[in-house]
Amino acid sequence: MKAKSFRKLGVLVLFLAAVAGGAGVVWRVSYFQALDQVAQRGKADLALAVDRLGGQLQRYREMAVLMADHPVLTALVAGGDDGAARALLVGAADKTSALDLFYVDTEGRILAQAQASGAAGEIAQKPYFIRAMQGALGSGHGIYGAKAQRAYFFAAPAFARDGRVLGALVVVVDIDNVEEAWRGSNPTVFFSDVEGTVFLSNRSELLFWRLGPRGRGLRAPDGSASRFSAHDTGPHDIWQMAWGPYIPARALHLARDLPVIGMRGEALIDVAPARRLAGLQAAVVGAILLAFGALLFLATERRRTLARANAQLETRVEARTVELRRAQADLVQAGKLSALGVMSAGISHELNQPLMAIQQFAENGGKFLQRGKEDKAADNLLRIGDLSARMARIIKNLRAFARQESIPMGRVNLAAVIDMAVELTAARLKKDEITMDWAAPVGPVFAYGGEVRLGQVFVNLITNAADAMVQSGENAPRHIRIVINNGDKLSVTVRDSGPGIDALDKIFEPFYTTKSVGSSEGMGLGLSISYGLVQSFGGQIRGVNAQEGGAIFTVDLEYWREESGA
Repeated sequence: MKAKSFRKLGVLVLFLAAVAGGAGVVWRVSYFQALDQVAQRGKADLALAVDRLGGQLQRYREMAVLMADHPVLTALVAGGDDGAARALLVGAADKTSALDLFYVDTEGRILAQAQASGAAGEIAQKPYFIRAMQGALGSGHGIYGAKAQRAYFFAAPAFARDGRVLGALVVVVDIDNVEEAWRGSNPTVFFSDVEGTVFLSNRSELLFWRLGPRGRGLRAPDGSASRFSAHDTGPHDIWQMAWGPYIPARALHLARDLPVIGMRGEALIDVAPARRLAGLQAAVVGAILLAFGALLFLATERRRTLARANAQLETRVEARTVELRRAQADLVQAGKLSALGVMSAGISHELNQPLMAIQQFAENGGKFLQRGKEDKAADNLLRIGDLSARMARIIKNLRAFARQESIPMGRVNLAAVIDMAVELTAARLKKDEITMDWAAPVGPVFAYGGEVRLGQVFVNLITNAADAMVQSGENAPRHIRIVINNGDKLSVTVRDSGPGIDALDKIFEPFYTTKSVGSSEGMGLGLSISYGLVQSFGGQIRGVNAQEGGAIFTVDLEYWREESGA
């Protein structure tokens, strides 16, 4: 009992381990699939944030290009009215919410400025000013003014008629104003410069953080390192961090270079929903496996309980099966003997006629010998030999048909079997004036089955057809046609000119017959027996009514092949 208990405990532990392993596999697969979907949505969100930033900066870029050649501004180089120029710049700043606008000459001196208190610093050293003096649109970012505000700069050159650069209009974009529309939105997005410093973000707590070691993670501006780790999950970069309540603790990191504005856009996509979805799917699978295990345990216990009862029943079933097979064999044999009984009168005539002829030829032969006519006596002897061979063939067919077949199924010459059935029923057909149309094909046609049982099938079909035509009246046509169809599939059709089949759905039922009660033609077992015999060969038998009258029975058989007999 202890060993049995330990065995059950071991099976339980293995099953629980298998459930845990299966749930783990489902979690991992589901998590990977969910991460792929999160990555697709994250890339779309990052692209939207990039487009939004680019669109907001675009209008300031276009303003700088369009206003740089304004006559009021270009006149400043030649000592024009700085008051009018300042009014122009102030109006543009008010309308566009620009942080500042100023116009500089080629030396970097400010000639007019929208914000009088603004501090532009050393303009001549700024990359965007140098770029503008080269005749191209310059841009850059940095800290602007006494309040140390984050700003983005566009410097558009102004040209003289001879193509010389006269000066440049610098538009200062207020980054706080740009961020205001998307601050706090999801997901977490930040833009860092070439030095790895976060300059723009919809999470203000990340501003001026710097890129961490090996290009992964961020460090606070004071250089302190917050809790951070990173790992790859398939093709995805997963960050784990503790940077604030509005930044996910575990996130998918995405990045996109933005060479137009000289920055790199990055996004942190929360993967908690993906983990919850994977956990839910794994829990469902685990619950299903546990439920299946419980049902399997109950089924096993029930099976053990039933096994003992089944063991007792198996012996009885085996004994009943033997009895059933014996009864079935007896039924088949009874069907053959019944058919022989029906054909007995005709067979007796078929044997009696050659016997009488043999007696006559023997007497004539003796007389011819007495008269010395050896040639005529020899002719009579040859006729006696032919008649004896005919009788031997009939008796051989009768013995083959009547014997209890015990030979296993194998190769059967289908044409020879039909020949035997036709010869056995010839006397009956001749007596009832029924013509037989049967021509064996050239060469043997080998089918898989039993020779005696297959012969019984065709004898039953021929006699049933004959019975049907006899009952239809004396003036009705009486004709049977048998054809072997040996194409891709092997089949035999037996067609008669009788009245057809009344109940197609009942013709193969045992004891179903259209013959009168007490008639000598049988009890309706012929077609039922034939149906079972054909199925035992792996074939099928079916009956239909022909459109022009009569019934058609088709026997589908399997071709004999080497593997069939193996």
